[in-house]
Order: sequence, then structure tokens, then C-alpha cells
Amino acid sequence: MTKRTGVVLGAGGVLGAAWTIGALAALQEHTGEDPRDAEVLVGTSAGSVLASFLGCGVGVDVLLDHQRGLVHPDAPDITFDPDTDSGGALPPLPRPGIGSARGVLSTVRRPWRVTPMGALSAVLPQGRGSLDPVGTLVDAVCPKGAWAAHPQAWIVTMDYDSGRRTAFGRGNAPHASLRSAVMASCAIPGWYTPVRIGGRRFVDGGACSPTSVDLVLPLGLDEVVVLSPMTSLDYDRPTTAAGKLERRFRRLVTKRLVAEVKKVAATGTKVTLLGPGAEDLAVIGANLMDPRRREQVLETSLRTSAAALRAASPRYATAG
Repeated sequence: MTKRTGVVLGAGGVLGAAWTIGALAALQEHTGEDPRDAEVLVGTSAGSVLASFLGCGVGVDVLLDHQRGLVHPDAPDITFDPDTDSGGALPPLPRPGIGSARGVLSTVRRPWRVTPMGALSAVLPQGRGSLDPVGTLVDAVCPKGAWAAHPQAWIVTMDYDSGRRTAFGRGNAPHASLRSAVMASCAIPGWYTPVRIGGRRFVDGGACSPTSVDLVLPLGLDEVVVLSPMTSLDYDRPTTAAGKLERRFRRLVTKRLVAEVKKVAATGTKVTLLGPGAEDLAVIGANLMDPRRREQVLETSLRTSAAALRAASPRYATAG
């Protein structure tokens, strides 16, 4: 009987994408399994870009070469430069005022339905950053207006005005092109302009969950592999105020992820979770959007992820 697996790729900005590609390469080498063969691919924010590429048939080796500035013989025509096309390490000045008055109202009316990050996202001013380069990147592997060839490629976003999680490509989710869904999933509140799909505005799905691994619950899979660059099970000790604040936020986000992992594991699904360890965090620093550290993060992840997979270290957890 063929093992039914899922691959879940979490949020994490420019450096999170680099870390995840390194982890994907290490995982593929360790298991001998191609993530493109998974029954379901779930991507959030930076992970949505990678999930969309895998869902369109692009292999991990192509992603790895692109991060290294190399042109793989099987690579599509990619013009995206990860060092410049994300818009830089700091956001442009946002628009004045509250980003989503409807979102604030939804939080007041039904606070139990909105995550703390979702509530904060509504209050933050609306971002001005453009995600057109990300749209062009997706266009390189998927025709405009189309969806990924993979039958279950799910791209996680948040409805900006209700705070509800929406996974495009899944079940009864509204129709969207892969381009629009990925741009929406990457639209960090307060940084990038929300993406309008079907008359509604959508932003980064990381405001709801770092990975949304709980979405696979109804599938009854044998195993789910979660790569989550925003969370950690092993920490460094930064000395800067920004570093300490980031690690505190990371711990809060990790608690949510662990709760979701326990829900999935309780159904009998084996959940394998891999996140950055102390050495990775020292390289990542406090700003996941700082592209100057990208290549170092990638190479560190290749090495530390392989070591963690071999040793089943604390940053490599299995449940179920």
C-alpha cells in the first residue's frame, strides 16, 4: 500500500524561504522521497511560493540552484531576484489610518474567531508594498488565470475584513488564480498591499497560523512533514533587543503550531516537524526579510537540517 503523505511549508519571509529550501533539499536526500509526490501540498506566505512551484512540477534541485544564483537545466524562465524583488529589509511607509475597519469590527463582534495576529493585522495601517514580482515569479510556472497541476495544492491566506482563514485550492474556497492566491498569501499586513480576489481583500495567511497544518485533519494521511521557519524547538540567546523580541514572538507562534500538530497526531497521522535550530537562528537574526543573510541562511540550513534529520535532535520532532 502506498503511503499517503502531506508536505506543509510555513511562513517566514525571505530568509524563511531560503531556510525552507535548504530543509527541503536535506529532507529529500534523507528520505529519498520527492515532495512533489505528496498527496497534498500546503503553503503559507513564503511557503506558498515554494508549494506553488512544487505543485507546478518544479523540483527542489531547481529551487536550490535558483537560491544559489545558478540556472538549472530544467528551470523555467525565472527573472525573480530574491535579493531585490521582495522590496528590501524594511517596508515602505504604509497608508495612514486603520488597515481594515471591517476587520476590527469582526474582532469586536466575534473575538473567538480571530487570532491575535489577525486582530493586530486589521489595526495596522494598510501596506503599500508591491507583490507584482511574486506574481511574475508564479507566472513563470503557471499560466495566468490557471491553478497548479497538482490536484491538492492549497495556498493559505486570511480574509482581511473578517479575519477568517481561506485556503485557496481547497474544498469550497473561492475561485482564484495561483498568481493571485500566492500574492495574497505573501501580503504581510502593514507591509504589502492586500490582494483583491472575488471582491474581497486577502492578506498573509501567517496571521492565522504559521503553517495551518491542521487543515489536513480530514484527509487521514499516514504522515505529514512540516517545515516551519517561523517556529523553533531549539533557541539561541540573542543579545540585541530586536533579537530578544523576535525570539519571544517566535515562542508564542511555536505554541500555536505545537497545538495544531497535537491535533493532527491525535488522529493517528505521523507528524514530522522541522524548524530552525539555535545555529540557524544566530544566522537568521531578528529580521526575516533581510536578504543580506539569505545565502548564509540557505547553506546553514542545508547542513543543520541534514544533521537534525540524521540525529533526530530536539529541533526535529515526530508525533503520532
